[in-house]
Amino acid sequence: MAMLVRTALFALVLPLMAVLAGCATAPDPADAEAVADFKALNDPLEPANRVIYEINDGIDVVILRPLALAWRAVVPDPLRQGVRNALDNLASPVVLANDMMQGKPKRAGDTLMRLVINSTVGMAGLFDVATGLGYPRHSADFGTTLGVWGAGEGPFLMLPLFGPSNPRDAVGRGVDMALDPFMWIGRGATVEALGYTRTGTNAIDTRSRFIDEVDRLKAQALDPYATLRSLSRQSRKAAVDEAIADDRGTARAPRR
Repeated sequence: MAMLVRTALFALVLPLMAVLAGCATAPDPADAEAVADFKALNDPLEPANRVIYEINDGIDVVILRPLALAWRAVVPDPLRQGVRNALDNLASPVVLANDMMQGKPKRAGDTLMRLVINSTVGMAGLFDVATGLGYPRHSADFGTTLGVWGAGEGPFLMLPLFGPSNPRDAVGRGVDMALDPFMWIGRGATVEALGYTRTGTNAIDTRSRFIDEVDRLKAQALDPYATLRSLSRQSRKAAVDEAIADDRGTARAPRR
């Protein structure tokens, strides 16, 4: 149920963006410099995106940041790391599916070995044993898969609750939700409780890792929205470039 709720929420995002798109106004075609800047930013929905950014920021200030601060203050770092490892392990099937769709056999092999090792020796993923055995963690999602296939990112989008994105990654997020095994393991109170717990814990833990960085951005950036837009684009481009550049085969490099 938790996964269905998230999927339904995501399904409402794009229609909302279409409604808000009416707020976007292109510059006067006669103003060549303004038109060039408009195209370079690739943010035709900027007025609507800024409204959604302010809403997201308000939710963060009132709810998410205080919860993240409490999480960091109450839960010892080793336990937070164990929870983070377990959450990463739960995400491994989606990462594996994307590794295979990207045609990356070595990355897929690493992910499979991580899933097997950490789910067993690592006690359901609480301990990241696989990294020490030569199978480092990497991320992969359907947004990067589309990028590897050659799909452009499209214009910048600020999605309600989900934050910075673009059409390619928005579609990718929906596909990743559908690929998640939690979507298919059945129904019932226990499954729903696990789903909500996983979603909430992941959101709070992720936010707790970036408290200092976000505070610094908001305090120092002249335009936090524009800075976040730029950082998001750079990060997503780097993820796609990294996946494309990783052309390793399945054979492991000899030890020296």
